[in-house]
This record gives sequence, structure tokens and C-alpha cells, in this order.
Amino acid sequence: MNKLKERWNVNSNWQLVIIFIVFAITGSTAAYLSKPVTSALGITKENLSLWLYWPFRLLIIFPVYQVMLVIIGAIFGQFAFFWEFEKKMLDRMKLGFIGKYVDSKIKK
Repeated sequence: MNKLKERWNVNSNWQLVIIFIVFAITGSTAAYLSKPVTSALGITKENLSLWLYWPFRLLIIFPVYQVMLVIIGAIFGQFAFFWEFEKKMLDRMKLGFIGKYVDSKIKK
């Protein structure tokens, strides 16, 4: 746990517990919402092969998960942690310009 706290720059075990809770809630909510979202977009197992259905479902729910992670993290008082986490992920996906743009809007 200490290595994780150091890696994530977390000060207390309580903060680490809250972060784990946010990840759990966000993951469960994203999984729950993925079927209605894909159904609303007309992407179902019945009209697509499973080889296309699952990748589409994952591609659609991934951005929803990322936004929900920051929002739920903010609700639990961990906005700073999850926003930094999100910016690192965007940088790794070569989309760091999104994080910089949002940061410029937040700081105004």
C-alpha cells in the first residue's frame, strides 16, 4: 500500500480507500450504463456480430467512463487526484491537448 500511496502521491490510507471506492463505483456504473447507451445508438448483439459488438461497446463506453471518473471523484472530494490521473491517461493516448485545454478553462 505504501508503494501505491507514494506512486499516486496520496497522503493517507483513508484517501486511498476513497480512491478505490470511486474506481469501483465508476466501473460498476459504466458497466451498467453501457448496454442502454449502445442500445440507444442501435448497437445490439442481434444486429452486429459479437466481433464488432464488443469493440464498439467498449469504444463507446470508454469516454463515458473517463468523464464519470472525474465527476464521481469530485463528488467524493478527490477532483485533483482524478483530474491529474485523467491528464496522464490523455497524455499516454496522445490526447494531452484536451487536458491542457480544459486546464486553461478551469484556471480562468
